[in-house]
Amino acid sequence: MENGAQRILTINSGSSSIKFSLYEISNTENLILSGKLDRIGLEGGLFQAGDSKGGLIADENLRLPDHIAALKRLFEWLVENQMGGAEISAIGHRVVHGGSKYNKTSLIDHEMMLALIKLIPFAPEHLPHEIKAIDAVSRVYPDCPQVACFDTAFHREMPRLAQSFPLTRELFDEGIIRYGFHGLSYEFIMNELEENIGVEASKGNIIVAHLGNGASMAAVKNGKAFDTTMGFTPTGGLMMSTRSGDLDPGAVIYLMKEKGMSADEINELLNKKSGLLGMSGISSDVRDLLEREKEDARAKEALDLFCYQARKFTGSFASALGGLNTLIFTAGIGENSPVIRERICAGLSFMGVSIDEKLNKENAPVISAENSPVTVRVMKTNEELMIARQTARLTKELP
Repeated sequence: MENGAQRILTINSGSSSIKFSLYEISNTENLILSGKLDRIGLEGGLFQAGDSKGGLIADENLRLPDHIAALKRLFEWLVENQMGGAEISAIGHRVVHGGSKYNKTSLIDHEMMLALIKLIPFAPEHLPHEIKAIDAVSRVYPDCPQVACFDTAFHREMPRLAQSFPLTRELFDEGIIRYGFHGLSYEFIMNELEENIGVEASKGNIIVAHLGNGASMAAVKNGKAFDTTMGFTPTGGLMMSTRSGDLDPGAVIYLMKEKGMSADEINELLNKKSGLLGMSGISSDVRDLLEREKEDARAKEALDLFCYQARKFTGSFASALGGLNTLIFTAGIGENSPVIRERICAGLSFMGVSIDEKLNKENAPVISAENSPVTVRVMKTNEELMIARQTARLTKELP
């Protein structure tokens, strides 16, 4: 490595998978490799890694009984290939929820671990697996600094009104507020705007649509978080692949009282059986539904609702911001689906949104029409690089 360079490993943990990447950061940012450990705790475990150009350099079928075993294999492989051991400067974890206390990237210590355990009810689908990964790293690699990069941190600058639910003040004080998520993605996009397009591009009233398997939208005013669609948990806001998004709270009460559904059953319904999958009864993948929509009205209706909701949130955020200068599409759907972008933008000409059909089909960086008052951009997000940057920045001066 260059003098002063840091080798940062990023970890993004799920219930049965771990995504990872390894970056070398100095005056430049270089991806060394990325990969995944899949089917943890299930039959047919898989370990794959690819180089910076996407070439496969590891492909193993092996048993991964738990997160500790998965991370142990990863570290063994890194050492075997002279990429691990003392070469790793620090490890950055995506942590979905920081609660009210953690509003910036922080070193992980015993106090934080206790706090994250208490936050599990706030994000039961995510935090337990992230805590497992942090614990596993500390067992396998005890001397390496670990850093938590919180998905909620970006939104902590939102105005108090935007964070508030109209419940009791006691519940607000207990932390039942709008936290917002996908913050690492939003921060990356805003950094890219400022550094690569220009400071002026990051100013004014901006709406970012992070449309992927999980989907949310954020309103940003002069570079600062202003509002967002996701709320107390990542289930709220815009409908997603399998998550419901916003609901009338009375619908949940009805499911409990009239259908006799337990909290676990409702959680399963709202997070894994709703959204595009629930509406269509076919698939949670936009690509599948686009292929089927001409022959199956359910597929079309699910897509129509997704685009309608995104359009509605765009209008409401523009109203809250007091106007709109820039609309940005990012993440898997936002970056790669011209059809969905066109349908979301359709009907928004009254607020200055107009896209160029040819540029949109080409996934061009700017897809707005020449005379459009609102600039419409397509930008690639990179949450892993954001984790690496934040981790390197925090740990650079550590002894």
